[in-house]
Amino acid sequence: MPALKLATQFTDLRRLPRIAADLVLPPTCAGCGSAVGDRDGLCAGCWAAIRFIAPPLCPVYGTPFSYEMGEGIVSAEALADPPPFRRARSAALYSDTARQLVHHLKYYDRHHVADLIASAMHRAGHELLTDCTLIVPVPLYRWRLWSRRFNQAALLAAKLAGLSGIPQNPLVLQRIKQTRQQVGLSATQRRDNVRGAFRVPDRLRFHVTQRNVLVVDDVYTSGATAKAASRALLRAGAAAIDVLTFARVAS
Repeated sequence: MPALKLATQFTDLRRLPRIAADLVLPPTCAGCGSAVGDRDGLCAGCWAAIRFIAPPLCPVYGTPFSYEMGEGIVSAEALADPPPFRRARSAALYSDTARQLVHHLKYYDRHHVADLIASAMHRAGHELLTDCTLIVPVPLYRWRLWSRRFNQAALLAAKLAGLSGIPQNPLVLQRIKQTRQQVGLSATQRRDNVRGAFRVPDRLRFHVTQRNVLVVDDVYTSGATAKAASRALLRAGAAAIDVLTFARVAS
């Protein structure tokens, strides 16, 4: 009992800085900035505005179907352009509130938003997480990482590892090509932009050999980045690749 009491007191002490911060700067909604009870939370309006993706959906790309298509039926995209990964899943469509959350995390250093985003990804990717043995974030090129100071995909991968108990490795996949920003590029330009951009160094291949790898990123747009990262991991000997993102752009 004394040990339990001491542990409880220690936990309470660790919460003091956060409590003090909340008193000075009350928690606000990451979507609209209105007051909320939890700094990791959204107001009711923003929560309702997120368009979460739920079945029925394409079993390969994870794109939502408007109605149940029947077992084994895949989207036209999966038939026309089979990806190198097995499955892709996203928690929400990249609409206004989801975009706000990503931008707050990515550009405004509101790292606590990662807890909310990772929780949504954990729910959406439950099937993928039960299948994988290693979580790998999509890496940034070193100069972009230096200027931004952190990789949002790596932060989300670490959160997912904590929620699932599955190990993650942010170093095994490297971006070796300084690519342009994908925003504003066509699908063809995106594909050309990331061609040959990733590799697994020979000395690190043992981390992925015969592993089921889950690739993690914040947003799935055309799929060019996820496909290029998947091909690099498969060349390094991975058994299979799945992809999990918080949001995806509606096709």
